[in-house]
This record gives sequence, C-alpha cells and structure tokens, in this order.
Amino acid sequence: MPMNALPARFEGESSPLSIDLHMHSTASDGALPPADVVALCKARGLTHMALTDHDTMAGIEEARVAAEREGIRLLPGTELSTRWAGINIHVVGLLPEGAKGSLVEGLEAQAVAREARAELIAQRMETLGLENALSRAREQAGSPRPLGRPDFARALVAAGLVPDVATAFRKHLGNGKAGDVKAHWPELAEAVGWILDAGGVAVLAHPLRHGLTRRKRGLLLDAFRAAGGQAAELVSGFQNPDATRDLARQLQERDLYASVGSDFHFPGGHLAPGSMSPVPRTATPPVWVHPHLAGLVEVVAV
Repeated sequence: MPMNALPARFEGESSPLSIDLHMHSTASDGALPPADVVALCKARGLTHMALTDHDTMAGIEEARVAAEREGIRLLPGTELSTRWAGINIHVVGLLPEGAKGSLVEGLEAQAVAREARAELIAQRMETLGLENALSRAREQAGSPRPLGRPDFARALVAAGLVPDVATAFRKHLGNGKAGDVKAHWPELAEAVGWILDAGGVAVLAHPLRHGLTRRKRGLLLDAFRAAGGQAAELVSGFQNPDATRDLARQLQERDLYASVGSDFHFPGGHLAPGSMSPVPRTATPPVWVHPHLAGLVEVVAV
C-alpha cells in the first residue's frame, strides 16, 4: 500500500491502521497545542488525522500548517455537544470544506453555551471550597479557550482539595455530580444539520460509552441516521471486542459508515494518537470511502 493511502475496507485485526479521526488540542480541553498534536501523530507513524476539538475549529489552521510540514493528511473537524433523549451525545464533524453555512453560527452559539456552563460549574465548585473557581480553572487552561470540566478538575487538584483528576471527577465533576452541568446544547438533529450544511460527514462519537442497552443504542443510531448522520465510531480508544463486533452489525444494518479514533487528550495517559482497539473484519465501510472525503483520502483496494 502506498504511503498516505488507506484500505477500502476493514480486513481485521492483523491490518493496523495509520489514521486517527478523533483528537483534541489546547483549542479545547487537550493538553498539547495543535502543531504538537500533529508532530506526535507523525512520530507515532500516522499518515492521516483529524483534529476534532470540542465545539470549535480554532486549532485547525495551526494544525494545517504543521500537517503540511510533517507530510500528514489533515481532515478538519470538530466535536459538537448535543442532546438526545435527555442524554449528552457528541457528534464529530469531518469537514473537508471547513466551517461554513449554519455551522458557523452554530459554533458561535456553542461557545456562548460553554461560557455560561463554565460560570455555573464555577459557582458549584466554590460551594465545595474552591475559591475563585473560574479564575483558577482559567489558570489551568492557560489560554482564553472555553473552559471544560477537566480544567476545574485540575484546579481542584492544584488547590489540594482532591489528590488527582480521577478523584475530582469521581467526587465532584462526573456524571450526576455537582459539576456535571448540562448546558443548553442543541438537539442531535440540529447539530447534524449544521455539519451537513457545511458539506461534512456527521459521525456519532463513541456510541459504546453511554451505558445504553443494545436496544436504546439502536434507537440512538436510528435517530442519528434519520437526522442525516452518515457514520459512527466503530472503535473509540480501547473497548470490548465483542461489543465492537456487535456495534459493527448495528452500523451495517443501518448503512452507516464506520470511523475510528483514539479520543486523545493528553500525553502520558493510556490513549495516544493512533492507540485504539483493533478493528474487526467487517463489511461496514470505513468512513474515509465516503464521497465527501474522496478529495482528502487516497483509498486502495486490499
């Protein structure tokens, strides 16, 4: 297979992939600047990547310049926060044409929602003893980007209120805890529409992480498909192989493409660019053969 080419189908666990379509930088809640994420991808042998920061594309230009320098194919992207059936659902937009159409206003609305959410999280953290929570979280972020729960988690650690980030989430910021603030995110179908309006491919992020029953996950996939969604992450980081094979069947039943990504945020953790569970042999087509991505990804038969 030539360099900077990808297989036209998944051939199973013996066929490692050199692509990662879900990563974060300091443009949202990642630890590395976009250029450093690209350099790390190069060092790890990746040939294709997408930068998918939460509700923003602010890091794409820096990543694009770095990708050209490193000889990596970059797919511009973002990860949108949405709501479906009362659940916080993320949708990755792979955007070969960048942000345009209703997505531009959508990203602006997401930024406003994130600011309001951060202020409310700060108020709740102050009741737990974190004085000046907003400014302390901003110090941890180190930039004017929108704040997220990891910033408050690191602020709690720096203040000596918890021993580590994992404990901060377990006690104060995880699902159902005081800092688990549900922002006024758009409904799933609206966010998918923004991506389609920009000429992109809408990918349901990490569908196995929501703790849904198989039936309810099927309902989510049905709603996503009905809204115009085109793909879902078959593999996101490390996951149970039996669950992956079952998810592949659900995607194939709905004619959805399959994407893959590490959901990388910071070095030193168990996830690194390109690190994820193997993809099983499946007839579900990889997302990079989608017509909208044809100009960015060279595909070869295997």
